Amino acid sequence: MAWALVGLLLTAAGLGGVTVWQNTYALREEKVSLRHDGALLEGVLALPERGEGPFGLVVFVHGDGPVDATHETYYRPLWESFARAGYASLSFSKPGVGGSEGDWLEQSMDDRAEETLAAVAWARGRPDIDGRRVGLWGASQAGWVLPKVAARDGRLQFVIAVSPAVNWLRQGRYNLLAELDRDGASAQDKEAALRRRETVLDLLKHGGTFARYRAVVGDGDGMTAGRWAFIARNYRADATGDLAAMRGTPLLLVLAGHDVNVDVAETEAVYRATLPAASLTVVHYPAATHSLVDHDLESSSWRLAATAVLTPRRLYADGFLADQARFVQQIASG
Repeated sequence: MAWALVGLLLTAAGLGGVTVWQNTYALREEKVSLRHDGALLEGVLALPERGEGPFGLVVFVHGDGPVDATHETYYRPLWESFARAGYASLSFSKPGVGGSEGDWLEQSMDDRAEETLAAVAWARGRPDIDGRRVGLWGASQAGWVLPKVAARDGRLQFVIAVSPAVNWLRQGRYNLLAELDRDGASAQDKEAALRRRETVLDLLKHGGTFARYRAVVGDGDGMTAGRWAFIARNYRADATGDLAAMRGTPLLLVLAGHDVNVDVAETEAVYRATLPAASLTVVHYPAATHSLVDHDLESSSWRLAATAVLTPRRLYADGFLADQARFVQQIASG
């Protein structure tokens, strides 16, 4: 029994060592803050492990939800990849998250664009950042923010758009049906869900309050007053016009093969029709989900949890991290 206990302790110590090693990144992280529109935003500036700079910079724009600066550490493998390409990364917690003041649910996509422009301007004032080599990285809902920022800041070196949608309403319908298909819903269930969706859209179009929503729809999907106000503020979002206005900015479009959130075929078609071929690079990851995690891995809760703890860099689809670094290197050398 004593030797068995020793073996268990050694195994635990070994796993602990692996975990620490795998969650240690070649970065220098600095806590930073920015005051924007009267509120304090707290974030992280992740610099390459060595050197004084000035470094190029990737400014992160979050997707939906209460996202903190590190996205619960999910961003760190990306920051490390960019650092090895000579770029720092900058990410602020959303308002009301991780020490940032305010409430992200009170923001429009225009508000989010203004916040991103403020972060870019703040970074360009730092001596360790090369203001000529600043680009954006954003995922999912950021697809309505990135083009707005690039349309207004012609100095941006590049944009990386990961799993972005184009039109809020079409994206919502696609997501609804894709999830129903995934869950094996019947034709009757789909019809009922679409009818409910039309009821919700009618409420939005006529300025329905949250109380009216509760009276008509009930407590569907855990809707809150804040979430209802956020949707009412943003449901008309469409990226097409802003994409057309940012035509010359090099853009990497990243699309997943198992994306139930975004119709990647529509997204690719709109981006190709709107942006010049010379400025657009499209990369597909057939085995990935919306979050760029391998589909089989995401389908297994225990494998996903073990990978997140023991080998977090392997959460992402094969080649994704290297491709991100390669893109910014090519932009820098071009």
